[in-house]
Amino acid sequence: MAVARTAPRASSGRPPRTALHPGAWWLWAVSLGVAATRTTNPLLLSLLISASAYVVAAHRSPAPWARSYPAFVRLALAVLVVRVLFAVALGSPIPGTHTLLTLPEVPLPHWAQGIRLGGRVTAEAVVFAVYDGLKLATLLVCVGAANALASPTRLLKSLPGALYETGVAVVVALTFAPHLVADVRRLRAARRLRGRPDRGVRGLLQVGLPVLEGALERSVALAAAMEARGYGRTAEVPARVRRTTAALTLGGLLGVCAGTYGLLTAAGGTYGLPVLLAGVAAALTGLRLGGRRSLRTRYRPDPWGARAWLVTGSGAAVAGLLTLASVRDPRGLHPGVVPLVAPTLPLWPAVAVLLALLPAFVVPREPS
Repeated sequence: MAVARTAPRASSGRPPRTALHPGAWWLWAVSLGVAATRTTNPLLLSLLISASAYVVAAHRSPAPWARSYPAFVRLALAVLVVRVLFAVALGSPIPGTHTLLTLPEVPLPHWAQGIRLGGRVTAEAVVFAVYDGLKLATLLVCVGAANALASPTRLLKSLPGALYETGVAVVVALTFAPHLVADVRRLRAARRLRGRPDRGVRGLLQVGLPVLEGALERSVALAAAMEARGYGRTAEVPARVRRTTAALTLGGLLGVCAGTYGLLTAAGGTYGLPVLLAGVAAALTGLRLGGRRSLRTRYRPDPWGARAWLVTGSGAAVAGLLTLASVRDPRGLHPGVVPLVAPTLPLWPAVAVLLALLPAFVVPREPS
């Protein structure tokens, strides 16, 4: 008895039921980045990198935008190497007694006092540069994790109306970049098949001009399609509302900057959090009012469910607990280099970092 096979149902454009809100991934990753700024302990920073890498390995999709994580890892390694090279070549203000090597020192004019090229390289200066570079590398890895986990098109749908145009520009730029790479590879392969050079200045010119022409053609076609769909229409908003929106948004962003600076410095610990919260509230209010100018609707918006709260809460818990640990146990989170001692792994901050693994277990895998 033959059984008729039904054709597969076409995709409706709705995100899968197991898909997590992209904003939750970004808040989780940014919270891990905040936690990385509170310590220079290489063991804790390595634990943060490992936790984020495990979550990326568990939930990264095969989409093109998810392939950016290795690029961010390579960029983080490059930043670490450059930071160490700068410390070796330009010197470091960290005093040290363990000399590793002595480079030829270049004499500089009197107006360049405080800067040196070459000279004595100490183990303390190199270790301090490794700690400092590893902190910045961890920040880059956390941003790469957010890029690999959160879909940019779904994130664009969740942006406030006031940021819609900016979000569209960013998404279009990220979308066009893979096309440019594909065009370069296609043209270079075509030139090799014809026996023509594809390297050097001549090859660059012969390949670059067609790629630029194709990019301009795609840009014109995209602009015509967006104009035909009514992109850029704005609603009439009273002048009083526009002025209030601008004041709230600008004041809120200034408050966020001042509050963040206060949290990152020891002297601003008392006013940092209140100013930051007030700035966030003012900025969100301004963005809410600014969204009245954007005439658009959201088609099947992503829900913010319990899993999104768990993912965001796990990242916030890591950031909060490491901030508390930096106050309670500054030596454990900032190992000294003068005198040079081996870093130790503080117990309860390490357990707090393990909370970053929660998304790997509470968020189901998206169907491929």
